[in-house]
Amino acid sequence: MNRTSARALAITRPVIQGLTVLNLLYAASLTALLVWSFFIQGWPERPLGFELTKLHPLAPQGLRAIVLIGVIGAAIVHTVLRRLLAIVDTVRAGDPFLLENAKRLDLIAWSVLALELLRCIVATIAAIVWEPGKIDGFSFTPWLAVLLLFVLSSVFAHGARMRADLEGTV
Repeated sequence: MNRTSARALAITRPVIQGLTVLNLLYAASLTALLVWSFFIQGWPERPLGFELTKLHPLAPQGLRAIVLIGVIGAAIVHTVLRRLLAIVDTVRAGDPFLLENAKRLDLIAWSVLALELLRCIVATIAAIVWEPGKIDGFSFTPWLAVLLLFVLSSVFAHGARMRADLEGTV
């Protein structure tokens, strides 16, 4: 491993831990907002300071649905960060080609797929509530990331099997 890779690996663990804390704060904030939205009279107009429901009658329900999806997304991101941290720890220990890491990458791929589906649901809700018939924001990038994660998972599984075969012959 070259010096740049070693430095990057050294800061990866604290960065992931920091992102985990930020994600937990995000989830807690969204949960509080969701609960609060049911108790404040005139939500969302009163907190926003303008009348939204006259222009968009479904806005309160749409906003609540989007906030709920945000909470679900934060839970998924939390699992991704935990699995990524476990993979980083095996790399730092010098033993990344484990079947557990292949499984972790598979689960991360499924999680990224779920997050992308949630993003599509949010876009659909926004289109229904604010601009009927217009759904924006499709991108191939997340879908390619899912495919790359599945391929990387296969590479890790193959590497783990090769290592096990090599250890069996020695």
